[in-house]
Amino acid sequence: MKAEICIIGAGPAGLTAAIFAAESGAQTAVVEANTSPGRKLLLTGAGRCNLTHQAEPRELVRAFGVKGRFLSYALHQFPPEDVRNFFARLGLRTRLEKACPEQSRGDGCVFPVTDRASDVRDVLVDRAGKLGVKFMYGKRVGGVTKEAGAFVVRASTELIGAKKLILATGGLSWPQTGSTGDGYMFARQFGHTIVEPRASLVPLVTRETWPGGLAGTAVGDVKISAHVNNKKLTATGSMIFTDDGIGGPAVLDMSWHLTDYLLDVEKPVVVSLDLAPNIEQAELESRMTGRIAENPKKKMTNVLAEFVPKRLSSVLCGQVGCDDELEAGQLRKDVRKKLVRLLKALPLSIVRTRPIAEATVTRGGVSVAEVESRTMESKICPGLFFAGEVLDVDGPCGGYNLQSCWSTGALAGSSASRSQ
Repeated sequence: MKAEICIIGAGPAGLTAAIFAAESGAQTAVVEANTSPGRKLLLTGAGRCNLTHQAEPRELVRAFGVKGRFLSYALHQFPPEDVRNFFARLGLRTRLEKACPEQSRGDGCVFPVTDRASDVRDVLVDRAGKLGVKFMYGKRVGGVTKEAGAFVVRASTELIGAKKLILATGGLSWPQTGSTGDGYMFARQFGHTIVEPRASLVPLVTRETWPGGLAGTAVGDVKISAHVNNKKLTATGSMIFTDDGIGGPAVLDMSWHLTDYLLDVEKPVVVSLDLAPNIEQAELESRMTGRIAENPKKKMTNVLAEFVPKRLSSVLCGQVGCDDELEAGQLRKDVRKKLVRLLKALPLSIVRTRPIAEATVTRGGVSVAEVESRTMESKICPGLFFAGEVLDVDGPCGGYNLQSCWSTGALAGSSASRSQ
């Protein structure tokens, strides 16, 4: 078959690119290896889909760090407010959650009012279908060539000829959803540099083994801090202890800061957990002293359990040499002070991230130095465009990465159609 624009990948970036291309009048085809679209999208936000982060474009640019400059034009062209209006036009209302427990950055999380990621996917597919976009599901692309100025995509037994090609294949995270890195192979084939993919927004592994004994224990509010290369890095939110370290929203955000530093396997990064971030140390000590005075016969682990989960209280007591059976009234003053300091600064040595397959997003991918930021077109291969996670761009938790997909997808789709 023939199309003016062929898009490989029916995730959020690919679907957006298809809609914007087709709205501009381009005959568009989307090839997807899965038997249904948006497989990874359905898992985002614990199935609720935190589809953007309500903020001004310049704030988003800053949030993306060094890669924000590349995204700046796309984010200004299709910012969060426009994304919400776009979905409203498709029939999906959204709401802003100023306090979002699932994300460490809960001051701007945007969800569909239905709390169903499937509704986000469905309105995109429905709109694309009404625009005449041709979907080809269950077709893994085996190869892409460029012949006589046109692209030829080999999808299973079918050949698709297209004037323009958009790679929206995602990264290497959550490969069970179809993100297997195929796009890197195609991009490299056309001369592009692939920045080594690695895990971002991912649980962290500690050198200490004691977190494993607390696996499954959650802490509702924590502040994680680290000092690396004279930079102070922080993340706040909930966390959970895992079999080999720590996870949860605050940890995923911290991993976004640390993943590059953890490439040196010989040099762990020390982080500090503030388990009572909303209480100053002096006030915390005063409260604990008061609770001990009120309950001198109570086990100290049970008193401490008023401040942290019970299983964690036992571990903390053990770290300062306090027996599980010790009565609170028998606790020495110096040990009490050690406990308070531990609550405010519990150290852990981070040795690596969990595997990239467990990461929420991929860091690395197609080098943005080789992509025109105002169009998403390749600087090396005319007619080739990129959108979404296949690019070497990743942001923190809280809807930033989906915003990047919408913005780059919209820009790639509209740019490809204009250049027909």
